[in-house]
Amino acid sequence: MDGNKWQGLSLKETRHPAMKAILSSLLLLVAAVSNAATPEDFTVKSATGTGSFSLKEAKGKFVALHFLLKTECPVCLRHTRDHMVKGASLPNVVQIFLKPDTDKEIESWVGKLDKVELEKTPIYRDPNAKLAKAFDIPDGYAFHGQVVHYPVTVLIGPDGREVFRYVGKNNADRLSFEKLAEKVAELSKP
Repeated sequence: MDGNKWQGLSLKETRHPAMKAILSSLLLLVAAVSNAATPEDFTVKSATGTGSFSLKEAKGKFVALHFLLKTECPVCLRHTRDHMVKGASLPNVVQIFLKPDTDKEIESWVGKLDKVELEKTPIYRDPNAKLAKAFDIPDGYAFHGQVVHYPVTVLIGPDGREVFRYVGKNNADRLSFEKLAEKVAELSKP
């Protein structure tokens, strides 16, 4: 079912309470169906080295996919470093930071970093935001003269299915490490 078919429906314009309930249910169903259609496996290459990450290799752990904005985004880099510094306290979570730029833009950015900086910045390539599109990350956010997707964290459970999603409203609105840790603890309860 295509979520775009429902864009013309407005709960504000609907006056009948039963119709509002039906429309609300339909919109939630469309959102659930679109979330369920995420990729079962993918592989992304390192932007700062020669390695790669494959979702299947992380089976049995949580995977936090952080869809960042652009390589030159200082807020993205602070967000990445904060999560990496504190990440050791969540041994059951693999954190993957994804840059949506073209390969050329990423290579140019990597060329400006020294070796120490590269080691502190484990970022993966999502050329032209292909993985972001596969995960249906919303776009339309204006950033430095370009239209990019919103900053998003998608949490994939140990079974390989999406279990949580946080969509930021702007560049500074990110899922903090503390909130990620709380969500993982909540989802890990028997």
